[in-house]
Order: sequence, then structure tokens, then C-alpha cells
Amino acid sequence: MQPPATPHAAEEQTVEQIKAGRTRIQAELSKVIVGQKEVIEQLLIALFAGGHCLITGAPGLAKTLLVKSIAQVFHLKFQRVQFTPDLMPADITGTEILQDTGGERKLAFVPGPVFANMILADEINRTPPKTQAALLEAMQEHQVTAAGVRHALPEPFFVLATQNPIEMEGTYPLPEAQLDRFMFNVVIDYLPEDDEVEVVKQTTSGKPAAIEPLFTGEDVLRFHDLVRKVPIAQDLIRYAVRLAAASRPKQPHAPDFVNEWISWGAGLRAGQFLVLGAKVRALLQGRAHVTIEDIQTLAYPTLRHRILLNYRAEAEGVTVESVIGKLLETLKGVAMK
Repeated sequence: MQPPATPHAAEEQTVEQIKAGRTRIQAELSKVIVGQKEVIEQLLIALFAGGHCLITGAPGLAKTLLVKSIAQVFHLKFQRVQFTPDLMPADITGTEILQDTGGERKLAFVPGPVFANMILADEINRTPPKTQAALLEAMQEHQVTAAGVRHALPEPFFVLATQNPIEMEGTYPLPEAQLDRFMFNVVIDYLPEDDEVEVVKQTTSGKPAAIEPLFTGEDVLRFHDLVRKVPIAQDLIRYAVRLAAASRPKQPHAPDFVNEWISWGAGLRAGQFLVLGAKVRALLQGRAHVTIEDIQTLAYPTLRHRILLNYRAEAEGVTVESVIGKLLETLKGVAMK
């Protein structure tokens, strides 16, 4: 199959800017972040696609530092919200207060920390569902509603939420409806020994280097427009849809292991995010067309928080990662049919 035609000349310049920017971004982030290239790539893909990210990792793996550094690279307004059991929705979205202006009292809206370009929702699963739900409208509509009045959020707008996988006591698991709003579930694991040695060396021998901004919010919005213009073959779109649909149990074409191990599979957004993410990955590698490898590479971060295993799978030691691997293997033969 021949790749589709490239974008217009004006857009090709932006393609080159994204490709060159990837190298510059990685070089800038390497001043404070050691390793984690795959994690950085997934966060950049979500950023350029306009999606939100759920970041899962143990304490001390530089999740907060990484998000803050990316915000600095793109010169975006950054806000960190520490989610706790007593956090209220108004603590995130903002509230109305009574103000006295020239002898006249009236209610005025005071914006909360959600009014920024990049929000780090730290340990989002430590706050009750009512407060978690305060982010739903912001993530989906890029606005908040207070006293019946809608307030638009600044653009671009991203939510990057972290959760600790080892401390489950006193936590409130995110409902499926909110999990589905996140484009990726990015897993940060421990570094190899050499990288960990380098981290300890850097953090104990002086102040960290300053991050220099390379782009602006306007650049990010321009990237969003370009991503949607990247051509993709109809067969690849169908493959992304089939990959997401294959994870749903009790469906006509569901594999046997899906019916055996999965209680709930990926929805429509999975296919959308697979295609969008594949388009961004192609641009980051300097290509103006999508390949099947782009979709397959992003299957893990896209699907791992959208597949719910049943008790039988847990009893047999089956993991979501292994299920996604079997899905990719099962669909390999029908990828382009």
C-alpha cells in the first residue's frame, strides 16, 4: 500500500518543526530527567493530540518533576493540585465570593487552580468521587460551570493525573467514565541501575539546570490542527477500531480469552485515541503518513486503563499487559484485511 500524499508545503514546515522539536525537547528535559524516553514520548504524543494522561508509578520516580518540566518547555501555565480526602470541588474549579465594590455587594467568581494550561492532579485517587467528578466537565468541555455560569478554560488545556499503585488504603478508584477521558495510562517504572546512579549523582552535586522554553501555547494549538490533517489509510482506521472492539467480551468477534478474562472492554474513545496518537507519532518521526506500527506501539498506553479484568483472570495471574499482547497477536493476521 502506497503512503498517502504529504500535506501542503506550509504544513510540511510544521512537520519539520515537530520532528526537530522532538530532539530539542528531549535534550532540554535531559537536564533534569534521566532516561524515561518512552514515557516522555507518550506524554508528548498526548500533548500534541490534545489528550489527557493518567500517570501511574511508585513514589519518587520524578512524575511531578517531569510534568512541570514539560510545562516549562512549552511555556505553559502550570498548576499542581494535591488531591486529599477533604478536598472539595470548589477547591479545584473555583467559587463565588461576596465582594464589596464601592458600597455595592455582589457575587464574583474567583477561579480555582484548574484555570491553567497544564494541571497536575497529584494522587487523584485519594479524593472522593464528588471531587474527582469536578474535573470531568473541565476535561471534556474545557470549561467549568459555577452558579449556572460557564467559564472557559485557557487553551491549550491538559490534565495529567498521577496515582500511586502500591498504596490502596484510603483511596477511591477512578470510575470507568473518568478513566475513559484519559487518552493514555502512562506507566513509569524504576530506572536501570546506570540511570539511577546518574540521577543520584545529578541530584546530590549541585542545583539542577534551568529548563529553557522552546515553544508556546500557540505552537501547541497549531500542532493540534496539523495532527488532524495527517492522512491515514481507511484500513488502518478499521484496524484501530477492530483492536478496541476485540477487547469487549460477549461480542460476535471477541476472542475466547477475552470472554474468559475480561469483564469490560475498551469503548469508542479507544479507537479515536489510537488514530490520533498514531498520527502524532508519525509526525514526531518526520513522517506525513501513519503506519500500523504506530497504532500497535500505542495499544498499551491506550488500552491498559480501559480493560477491566474479572476475578478469574486475577486468580490465574493474568495481567492487562498480557491481554493486550494477546490481542495484538490475535489481530496480526487480519491487520490489513
